[in-house]
Amino acid sequence: MQAVTAKARVCAAFGTAIFLFVAPGTFAAFIPWWMSRWRVHASFPGFTAVRAIGALLIVAGMIAVLDAFARFALQGIGTPAPIYPTRRLVVTGSYRYVRNPMYIAVVSLVLGHALFFGDIHVLIYGLCFWLLTHLFVLLYEEPTLRRSFPANYAAFTANVPRWIPRLTPWQGQNR
Repeated sequence: MQAVTAKARVCAAFGTAIFLFVAPGTFAAFIPWWMSRWRVHASFPGFTAVRAIGALLIVAGMIAVLDAFARFALQGIGTPAPIYPTRRLVVTGSYRYVRNPMYIAVVSLVLGHALFFGDIHVLIYGLCFWLLTHLFVLLYEEPTLRRSFPANYAAFTANVPRWIPRLTPWQGQNR
């Protein structure tokens, strides 16, 4: 594998930062805001604890999405955007537990907003977003990764589940 230049690292970091605002910014912040204007409604089944769960999902989702995006730029030397994909398959951090932590994080942000603000429309949007994401993963992302990283992705998929995290981290290597 060729050496990674400083220019490649800067381009990966810059592209990843832009894509962070474009994709998760749109799907996990702008669209839920547009739908709800962050108006607080009565909490789902009337329990204030549901709001706390929503807040925890938002915080956990933010941490996870930022970690996943950083790994794409710093370790994968690329972006999550299909137009500038990573040079290396990223299988560290939360990717040792589940194959799609970035998508799980974005869905957590949306569902967290729905629970925190008590908005059924945002909740339905979050469920639909997950379904569309699942179809995107099955129809585009997984076949593309199989072609791009045949041996590494085969080992990764054999050991790391798509949506439900493992209890222990996979010990595979980032190659």
